[in-house]
Amino acid sequence: MNSKIYLSAPHMSGYEQEFINEAFKTNWVAPIGPNVNGFEIDLENYLKSNSYATALSSGTAAIHLALVMLNVGKDDEVICQTKTFVASVNPVIYVGAKPIFVDSESKTWNMCPDLLEKAIQDRIKQGKKPKAIIAINLYGMPYNVKKIHTIAKDYNIPIVEDSAEALGSSYNNQPCGTFGDYSVFSFNGNKIITTSGGGALISRTQKDKEKAVFLATQAKESGQDYSHKTMGYNYRMSNIIAGIGRGQMKVLHKRIESRRKIYNYYYQQLKHIESISFLEEPGGYFSNRWLSCILLETETMRNDIIDLLSKNNIESRPSWKPMHLQELYNGYPSYLNGISDDIYKKGLCLPSGSGLSETDLERITSIIKNYFG
Repeated sequence: MNSKIYLSAPHMSGYEQEFINEAFKTNWVAPIGPNVNGFEIDLENYLKSNSYATALSSGTAAIHLALVMLNVGKDDEVICQTKTFVASVNPVIYVGAKPIFVDSESKTWNMCPDLLEKAIQDRIKQGKKPKAIIAINLYGMPYNVKKIHTIAKDYNIPIVEDSAEALGSSYNNQPCGTFGDYSVFSFNGNKIITTSGGGALISRTQKDKEKAVFLATQAKESGQDYSHKTMGYNYRMSNIIAGIGRGQMKVLHKRIESRRKIYNYYYQQLKHIESISFLEEPGGYFSNRWLSCILLETETMRNDIIDLLSKNNIESRPSWKPMHLQELYNGYPSYLNGISDDIYKKGLCLPSGSGLSETDLERITSIIKNYFG
């Protein structure tokens, strides 16, 4: 059997071991140490604009902390993109708030600005102004930053920018991760760079970063008597896995270049097939192409291709199941236009790991071409 091709396998740089060895040599193995500080500085230097990074145990933890920092709590409402992975929404429940789901626009697959404003106006009419908006950069494609932030500003609602999948993406030459009142990255094993697990919260001020670090380390007050006045969390990243992150940051630009080349390969090989369309970049948008996504003409075609690839030891995935279709979130208010449902039924995520060879890509595309004759 041919070797396994994964959807998005980790891709080590070779630099990681140096930082890990140093952590063991100096006995910095706790969630504090030079690699944690260094990884945060690496992220801040990459993002540049008013960005203060707090390295955490996961991207989910970062969203949770962002909501806590915004004082979102019991019975508040938070507007969420329905087309996302569940980890973007679960923290809303953690803080006792209520998710309000908004559908996608077709050009980015991200939150539809028109529906967003409709949802805000409707919630206000019902006496419940949303406390925050979680905006997603899905599959590395930026959301419509200009329109969504204009609407949020008009109604004075803060934005948590979920860039879990979008490190290296940009909108009008400004990096994703610098737009929200708070922004979030994930370094899970399948992301464009990985720390095996982990995430980061990006704050806009040093003071907010200090508060995030405080909350992420059990909110222990200064002094030696273990005093606590505030609910805290065990969310800090360890010095060992932060070392992996430091090694990965050295090759981030190469990983972005590789993933974009993979997308371009798929596009050139498959664009002539009328039954396939691509998630293309609108003007001013730059996607890291974390995952290369296509839309099939029918759900049957999509499922057939998944099955064919699987039989050839190739992993592919349907596009995320929208939250309003999840049993977990059944019954929550939703503002829909049918786009996310359509993408879910017909959308396909192709193998996109930066370590894929041209032989791997030929193998994948030949199966798809053969299906269409």
